[in-house]
Amino acid sequence: MSSFPIPAPTTPHDTAGLGGHPRGLTTLFLAEMWERFSYYGMRALLILFMTKTAVEGGLGYETKKAAAVYGTYTMSVYLLSILGGFIADNFIGARRAVFAGGVIIATGHFTMALNSIPTFYAGLVCVALGTGLLKPNISTMVGSLYAPGDERRDAGFSIFYMGINVGAFAAPLVTGYLAQSEHWKARLTAWGFDPAHSWHWGFAAAGVGMVFGLIVYVLQRDRLAHVGAAPTPEADGSRPWGKLGLVALGSAALIAAMKASDTYPVIIFALFALQIAAILLFALRPDPDSKRMAAILVFFFAAEIFWALFEQTGSTISLFADRLTRNEIFGSPFPSSWWQSVNSVWVILLAPVFAFLWIKLGSKQPSSPLKFVLGLLFVALSFALMVPAAKLTADGKIGPIWLVGLFFLQTVGEMLLSPAGLSTMTKLAPHRLVGLVMGIWFLAAALGSKLAGALAGEFKSDNPAELADFFLHQALIVGACTLALFALVPWMKKLMGGVR
Repeated sequence: MSSFPIPAPTTPHDTAGLGGHPRGLTTLFLAEMWERFSYYGMRALLILFMTKTAVEGGLGYETKKAAAVYGTYTMSVYLLSILGGFIADNFIGARRAVFAGGVIIATGHFTMALNSIPTFYAGLVCVALGTGLLKPNISTMVGSLYAPGDERRDAGFSIFYMGINVGAFAAPLVTGYLAQSEHWKARLTAWGFDPAHSWHWGFAAAGVGMVFGLIVYVLQRDRLAHVGAAPTPEADGSRPWGKLGLVALGSAALIAAMKASDTYPVIIFALFALQIAAILLFALRPDPDSKRMAAILVFFFAAEIFWALFEQTGSTISLFADRLTRNEIFGSPFPSSWWQSVNSVWVILLAPVFAFLWIKLGSKQPSSPLKFVLGLLFVALSFALMVPAAKLTADGKIGPIWLVGLFFLQTVGEMLLSPAGLSTMTKLAPHRLVGLVMGIWFLAAALGSKLAGALAGEFKSDNPAELADFFLHQALIVGACTLALFALVPWMKKLMGGVR
């Protein structure tokens, strides 16, 4: 649940907002909160809806097919952010991109509220395209509210990040209730509606959330009048249409290639081989910028592995929660999709702890490579924890404490790796390549999300021994990657050339 801040030009020193921050921060906080409400509200339902039978109102897909669709969708959301950033930077500006993205997202959610397979896929495409426009550019606008060197900037992004997690926390509670709650289904029956279609009420609620975000954004647009403007065209009035075509074509080609990996897994192994070759190619060059690019690509590889486990929250863990967990608190049942809110609870609780810890440690805090090592370690431990949990399902559904522990470990890993990754990318990137390096960070999340979908396709809930092996094998593989990265830390420090 990370934002992707990019440095921005100098702006007026506005202190009229909450806590002495610019007034526009509140506007962007609320808009992003509702956008994340819409995104995570729909995501919480996605794989459950696809795997439920037609009688239960779902699509009746096998786990492997549903996980492949889920992985392609989450990958596309991140990958299309590169295209969305390019469109804003060169054509319409961040302010218009955010509004257009929000409209497309809302359209997608309301399209998914219709009960048909074509509208389901059309809705997914719209949400992915809209998020690609909105997500990177709203973060850029937050940065644009502050002048370079403004000491309020980090605090401003912390407030903005909290908005992301407030929206992500609330969304599954609302959409999950509408989609899965027996109380709501009984109400639909009383009103003369088919309770099996309750999933579509949840999708519609995600759209309503996005509409709320757009309303806030439009009503308070004067607060953002000085940021995110459309770029000035070249002297001859031209725009880089050719480059836009190449970025769009490249994005589409990569999405198509990764979609093909569902049938030809060798594509994934080829991709890993290319990444290793690129690392070695840059590392062997003598100039410092090339060596730093090698370090960036090692971080990319590690982040890709991290997200491959972490992003199974909405697939593997969602299915485990739905089929194998006693979803009740003090005897009161709750929808399985509510588990998707737990990560946000841990983020809200742990973010201040980590902020205090890093300040307290100062120069003694772990280096960026070591933070990545620890991030990978904790996400590996989260899946190791699920090994005994899976074995216990032989005696029936397990208690909620196992998933609470999993989300705690994963969130600790996220707090170690994600902020460090953002900071390190901006510090290592050559000045002329900051945008490219941020695109690389997006790409790591995109490919990791697709890999998560591929791995989730092997999830089987009817055999405890196989399920335990499923979690154990992934924990061991990521554990091995953790040890390898730990061994590479001294080499990484040399490549980074003094950057922590």
